[in-house]
Amino acid sequence: MFVRAYLRASTKEQDAERAKVDLKTFAQDKGLTIAATYVENESGASLQRPELFRLLSDCQAGDILLIEQVDRLSRLNATDWDRLKREIDDRKVRVVALDLPTSHTMMTAKSDEFTGRMFAAINGMMLDMLAAIARKDYEDRRRRQSQGIEKARRSGLYRGRPEDAKRNAAIVKMLKDGQSWNSIVSATGCSRSTLSRLAKRT
Repeated sequence: MFVRAYLRASTKEQDAERAKVDLKTFAQDKGLTIAATYVENESGASLQRPELFRLLSDCQAGDILLIEQVDRLSRLNATDWDRLKREIDDRKVRVVALDLPTSHTMMTAKSDEFTGRMFAAINGMMLDMLAAIARKDYEDRRRRQSQGIEKARRSGLYRGRPEDAKRNAAIVKMLKDGQSWNSIVSATGCSRSTLSRLAKRT
């Protein structure tokens, strides 16, 4: 059994490794060692998370996916959450979250089949509930943000995010030099929609 830590933040400006020490301390308190750590800056509302799926592909049955909070794993809609959960279940990976106490027992508890199934059922139910709460929080924040922007627009105060002229000029040059979109996205961290917009300038 391996413990694999997953650390995620939504943007490159956020520190995805912020909770690394907390996860290491938690594992040590349980008498376990984190075998590998996977870090990425991607939205929890998207399934496009290479490091998460690399973690899952590295897992063997019985391995632990350790996270700080359930929302680090998922802010997904119901359909995508079911897809991710099915992937986790098919690989027989156990999710343990610092904010989900029912999952902690599963790390080290030795139990009979009935008790193990009961723990798994309770933990699965709690995981679903926290994933749903994380999604609702994501949608609420997006709605409030949109309402704030719309109010600012009506007041003539909203100007949008200022353009990063230096970065965009570099991207335009890369496009003119014939570099692929994938290599530009990888090098600059810009979105494909931004890249599409800038491509019209070339």
